[in-house]
Amino acid sequence: MGRSKILTRDQIYNLIADGQTIVISQQRVLRLDSWLEKHPGGKLTIMHMVGRDATDEINAYHSTKTLKAMAAFQIGCIEGIWVNFTPPIRGGTFDREGENKSLKLVVEETLYDPIGTDGEADTSCCDLKKDPQCTRSRSPNPPKDASASNPALTEKSSATMLAIPPTIHAASPASVILPLNPTLYTRSVYTDYVVQHEIDRDLKVYPSIDIATQREITLRYQELHRQVREGGHYKCRYIEYAKECARYSMFFALFLVALRQQWYLTSAAFLGLFWHQIMFTAHDAGHMGITHNFKFDTLIGIFVADFCCGLSIGWWKSSHNVHHLITNHPEHDPDIQNVPLFATSPSFFKSIHSSYYNFQFLWDRFADLAVQFQQYTYYPIMCIARFNLYLLSWLFLLSNKAPRLGAASWTRPTELLFMAGYWYIFGYCLLWKTIPTWSLRVAFVLISHMITMPLHVQITLSHWAMSTADLGETESFAQKQLRTTMDVECPAWLDFIHGGLQFQAVHHLFPRVPRHNLRRVQTLVREFCKDVGIEYKILGFADGNKEVLGRLGEVGKQVELLVQCQKYMAETGESGLAH
Repeated sequence: MGRSKILTRDQIYNLIADGQTIVISQQRVLRLDSWLEKHPGGKLTIMHMVGRDATDEINAYHSTKTLKAMAAFQIGCIEGIWVNFTPPIRGGTFDREGENKSLKLVVEETLYDPIGTDGEADTSCCDLKKDPQCTRSRSPNPPKDASASNPALTEKSSATMLAIPPTIHAASPASVILPLNPTLYTRSVYTDYVVQHEIDRDLKVYPSIDIATQREITLRYQELHRQVREGGHYKCRYIEYAKECARYSMFFALFLVALRQQWYLTSAAFLGLFWHQIMFTAHDAGHMGITHNFKFDTLIGIFVADFCCGLSIGWWKSSHNVHHLITNHPEHDPDIQNVPLFATSPSFFKSIHSSYYNFQFLWDRFADLAVQFQQYTYYPIMCIARFNLYLLSWLFLLSNKAPRLGAASWTRPTELLFMAGYWYIFGYCLLWKTIPTWSLRVAFVLISHMITMPLHVQITLSHWAMSTADLGETESFAQKQLRTTMDVECPAWLDFIHGGLQFQAVHHLFPRVPRHNLRRVQTLVREFCKDVGIEYKILGFADGNKEVLGRLGEVGKQVELLVQCQKYMAETGESGLAH
């Protein structure tokens, strides 16, 4: 099959139905079967892009050198505007027997338009070797409304609303109030309504998800990305890392001085501050935001995360890359899958299957209890969250998820070596050999780990209060990221405390931009949001915390109402269905 051959939608559908890993990028059709297990960013990131135009995602996450190398996977081209399929990992079905029917419906007839703005078919392909970030801009025939581009949303909305009595009303975007008679509802019906309510709210607040509107946002984002590149914002200012290293060294030196003076608890506090600060550099390296070289940045990440902090950078990248692409999706984003301790979306009430963990998050009685009080347990659990990261790190490195093939195959044994070094120094040399008593050892561990609590709060702050609604496959990359992420306002002199995580919305749009340049890029993103009509959510640190606690409290209240409903049904024998 020639690499310049035009492939129709039917043909691409059939390739996916045959089990092939087909991704669209810059008008090119890429078959990534042979790369799936070798991808340094993990295979799940590719699987979530199957059947989709992933141009913006691929350009945002890869260097020019990598983009050029993708030409080797090209098997053809598309013409015109591509309308995304739902990837199989997200429930998309591709059946050869039903292909003719599925492709002759509304999507094929009204949304897929191979005609360019000049009235002629655009049959040209981008040359990835000459212009790795080339895009073909074409205007589609706009559908009549948002529901036309997302039939599933309309069907889901209709089915849900028919099942919900009009007496239910929403008090806020995340809270729904039940009438006094709980026999009207089942858990499933109530959950569907609350989820649909959030979808409906986002459809009203954000730009339309019709193809024409989202295509315009995509083109504006691509222009913004060009400005970021040409403005030199991908160039790392290494002088800033010299300042960072000076600060890290200061905290580590204070830890050693206090330890030598046998001020064990004081030394624990300084070690915690060292961990808190240096992990920001691991985050930068994990995104290849320092040298932009895979080997160099990976080695920096392994040294900082695995050796200095005892946490696997490989686990973090595997989880974090998926989080960036499928932000705040209850079934697919591992960063919000914290049942039974926390639930930021009512979708969890029905139990969900995690595509990342390949695990069923069952909603049980413990979840009913814990989530009702999650706004009160949030900070205490954040104090000890680091212990969970140790567990996840080892489970990853000892599982088949850790890379064993391709350019990243060397990372797993290197991580295991560096992690062993951390536990030898911290566990044996420090805790066992240096600190004299068990009470001091326990106190040392707790204090050093609790000091890192603000880092865990910062990580959750930008997403846990934001939307978890899925608006379908037509939503653009830029709108999805801005709808599910918020920034934190702070003066420039406090940037070192937040470590760049206060610019999460900007970072999600441009994950490889070095963090010391994010404040500059923020100005461009503000202008972009104003231009396309997308809300740029930014709050102060205190207000952001209130927002998160409010979200946790609202979801907890929903659980409390469901528990009351179940108790009523158990006492009365009512079925729970509407009379």
